[in-house]
Amino acid sequence: MHWGVYEAVGSGDALSLRAFARDPAPSPIGLSMPDAARGPLRVRRPAVRQSWLAWKEGRQAGAARARRGQDPFVEIGWERALDLVADELARVRQAHGNASIFGGSYGWSSAGRFHHAQSQVHRFLNALGGYVRHADSYSLGAARVLLPHVVAPIDELFTIHTSWDVMARHTRLFVTFGGVPAKNAQVSSGGATEHLVPGGLRRMAEAGVRFVNISPVRDDIDTGGEFEWLPIRPGTDAALLLAMCHVLLAGNLHDPAFLASHCVGFERVAAYLRGETDGVPKTPAWAERITEVPAARIEALARKMAATRTMLNIAWSLQRSHHGEQPFWALVTLAAMLGQIGLPGGGFGVGYGATNMIGSDNAKFSGPTLPQGSNAVADFIPVARIADMLAAPGTPFDYNGKRLTYPDIRLIYWAGGNPFHHHQDLNRLLGLWQSKP
Repeated sequence: MHWGVYEAVGSGDALSLRAFARDPAPSPIGLSMPDAARGPLRVRRPAVRQSWLAWKEGRQAGAARARRGQDPFVEIGWERALDLVADELARVRQAHGNASIFGGSYGWSSAGRFHHAQSQVHRFLNALGGYVRHADSYSLGAARVLLPHVVAPIDELFTIHTSWDVMARHTRLFVTFGGVPAKNAQVSSGGATEHLVPGGLRRMAEAGVRFVNISPVRDDIDTGGEFEWLPIRPGTDAALLLAMCHVLLAGNLHDPAFLASHCVGFERVAAYLRGETDGVPKTPAWAERITEVPAARIEALARKMAATRTMLNIAWSLQRSHHGEQPFWALVTLAAMLGQIGLPGGGFGVGYGATNMIGSDNAKFSGPTLPQGSNAVADFIPVARIADMLAAPGTPFDYNGKRLTYPDIRLIYWAGGNPFHHHQDLNRLLGLWQSKP
């Protein structure tokens, strides 16, 4: 399971789990899985919304769309459920085409290779002629699109993050924007035999690494020792990063040789930092008014970064906001100006603490997957634009330098997740969900 490996004790109704002996920090979440399987709230049979079923059976006029999310569900048999689903898929495909079907599967509901909701639903819909898919994720959508234009694809970066042991030996200053929430690292896609984040942080602290947590939340990091907390106004991290870049540039503390040999376009960045392009120098005093971080602390931290081996980290949560891509390119810019990218214990990380795999020095390889076939429908949406898609079919939108159009969706087939568990502005999504035919 995604929470790790566990040892099974007993069987049947007496089955229980215990922590895997080799796991230094096992997650307690997975221990409750046998109880979830036996619990009274488990859905054991197909169920259909009451008003929709009454409409299908001719017992009422209309499906009472406004009662979506309010109606009780009626349990039915498997054969009846399969017939209802097949009839709806056939009706929508015949009347509107495959490009009117949105196939969704998003979340952490299944960790198997065959019993994997995402693979199964996409394979099924591809076999029917295709569907509108989603791209990216809520966790990293902005970063996934931006970073290939700045440094590298995010999946490539994940495989080359500096390990905890290397940072314990070489890093002297670890500065994180958004903390290193080890509670999030209980999870890893497909699970892990060893949870490494709590121990990695402790080993770094024991080795004398200094930690600075720049976050509205002080306790989003647990090193087992002392750390400096720099509270910041939410959503203003890019301004703070730019001010630190300005300190390096104004104090001649940056690395011109690295910028010349490994980077492109620094002269444009430098002009922006000085205010030559917009008349606003990105000084610590400028950033203080935006971030509420004192200018003196901004300058002092930037100078300490330049004076020692520094690892910068950015939490995934920072991109889950308006203009959430901005702190990511600014972090890479700051790391490049320090000139420590590629040096042991230096550079930057994208999401230490987000999942268990980041910071692991184990070999990265892909496991077996169920072939999904090919999708004959080219249309897609960014995953966080489900509500926009429902609200404005046929409307153009911009994505990754391209002009695309929202499809006219008449059926949503979802498995292994629930958009209401992830999406922003749920009241808007609910209203659209209830209004669509």
